[in-house]
Amino acid sequence: MSSPRYTTGLKRNSVIPTFSPSSSISLVDDVLSLELSDLNVVESTLPPLQQPSTKMSYRPLASDDPEEQKTYGSLDSGSSRSSSSLLGESLRIEDPVVGSDNPFLDTETAEHWRQVYENCEYECRHVFNPKLEWSAREEKELVRKLDWKVCLWACVMFFGLQVDRGNLSQAVSDNMLDDLGLDTNDYNYGHSIFLVSFLFAELPSQLISKAVGPDRWIPMQMVLWSFVAISQSSLTGRGSFLLTRGLLGFLEGGFIPDLVLWLSYFYTSRELPIRLSYFWTTLSVTGIITSLLAFALLHLRGVLSWEGWRWLFLVEGVITLCVGVMSFFMMPASAVQTKTWFRPKGWFTEREEAIVVNRVLRDDPSKGDMHNRQALTPRRLWEALKDYDLWPLYAVGFCAYVPQSPPKTYLTLTLRSLGFSTFNTNILTIPADIIHIVNLLLLTKLSERFNERSLVAIVQPLWTLPCIFALRFWSGVVEDKWGTYGIIMTLLSYPYCHAILVGWCSKNSNNVGTRTVSAALYNMSVQAGNVYASYIYRDDDKPLYRRGNTTLLVINLVAILVFLLTKIYYVWRNKQKEHVWNALTEEQQIEYRKTTKLQGSRRLDFRFAH
Repeated sequence: MSSPRYTTGLKRNSVIPTFSPSSSISLVDDVLSLELSDLNVVESTLPPLQQPSTKMSYRPLASDDPEEQKTYGSLDSGSSRSSSSLLGESLRIEDPVVGSDNPFLDTETAEHWRQVYENCEYECRHVFNPKLEWSAREEKELVRKLDWKVCLWACVMFFGLQVDRGNLSQAVSDNMLDDLGLDTNDYNYGHSIFLVSFLFAELPSQLISKAVGPDRWIPMQMVLWSFVAISQSSLTGRGSFLLTRGLLGFLEGGFIPDLVLWLSYFYTSRELPIRLSYFWTTLSVTGIITSLLAFALLHLRGVLSWEGWRWLFLVEGVITLCVGVMSFFMMPASAVQTKTWFRPKGWFTEREEAIVVNRVLRDDPSKGDMHNRQALTPRRLWEALKDYDLWPLYAVGFCAYVPQSPPKTYLTLTLRSLGFSTFNTNILTIPADIIHIVNLLLLTKLSERFNERSLVAIVQPLWTLPCIFALRFWSGVVEDKWGTYGIIMTLLSYPYCHAILVGWCSKNSNNVGTRTVSAALYNMSVQAGNVYASYIYRDDDKPLYRRGNTTLLVINLVAILVFLLTKIYYVWRNKQKEHVWNALTEEQQIEYRKTTKLQGSRRLDFRFAH
């Protein structure tokens, strides 16, 4: 099974020894200690158990459950009503989406989580309704509205990020390095400063975002870095170049995990990866748009005695500033906070608000265990940092994107060295972006269709491997300019697995606090890999970069191995947990759920996605 889930009871076909009443608890403690001592978090013994009067179950939706078996609402017509009951129970649903996996159908489970939401002052707790019903048609229309209101604007904001993050490669195609008296090593150094600053800003940015809310912090980030981006139009030399690189990295760092956190407020764990694929599709769309824009702006060289790259930085910086200002008005704090003075009717009706909130909570009840203005405590931060079960994903993030990074970074310089003009160089980058979009969407859909992450995401390094091999060993590299161009375009058209990995990391976190930190740590590992990648192509190794491509070939093979080992690790961990869990009686499983202090993926009843 490759989807995380909470087990709902003892497997009846499990072979378990029979114990006398006097010895059963002692033996169970011994079995539990094998797992819990490794986790170092919970008590070494279970309290004496009593047969509860009501069975308590906790099993959020898993992404491999058939759609017809999904539970989104209850047909229970009992008399108990919550404060939001009129939003759903009093309506007659002609085609309700029902099943057996609503974790809140059990009254004890519902009351447990209701208390959790009250204690943390979760902003949507007033619309929490375990008995709310809705139809498949309602949900489909609501998700479509979410895509237009939430996902689309997330893509627009990512466009603003990528405009300022990626326009340096277009600027250098206009002889920017020569104009400022810089060489390839200076370019590498500036790129490294940007990445290191970006890396170290990730976690602090996430902590600020969790404390003040991503709806406030993200627009502030965008406005601040847009001023730095605009200032690049006044660069004078090496010092100002390196300074602006560092400031941009520091201010842009954390933007992506901040935005992923905001998206998780509106989408279920099954829906998030495909939305993230739309999100990263913007990466390639931005490349196409800015290539066309650069084609026009670089023709302004000589206007007001400015070089074309100065106009490029100025205009694209202003574009980001406009997106940042608009984001203050386009990012509600949550589904129940869309009404404001400039949007008096809000985005959703009261019923739609209730559906958005309850469908997310039924998918993952832990999404309400912190409110959206609640900062992480040092203890929760430390617990998230030492969650070693997420470290394999960080290892994947470090090495998976290195093989294609230097060819991408040096693309425009390589095309210029092959003899293409400044303007043709920017146009020739577009085909890879178009194919990249198609491959990204297909790969993410494939992962969703088969509910498989490791063996689908591994397609990325398998795609890049023959291309890196050709760049290293083909004798026609550089000499055959169209053959070299074809290899590089094929390489950069790779199916991008980043959306799968981010969604995977979020799902295996299984806790708002851990999810906040893990998103930052995963992105930090990616940026650390990019820092290393920026030093693989060196000035003394050009134009063939034999030494650099040998390094990329080795890292590509390592990436394939890490994907396979990650799959094996999570299968092993699930079996390990299953063994301990199945040694408990059904009553002891119920008592564990009620009394355990473990959170997130450390729970015995949680299973990792892989």
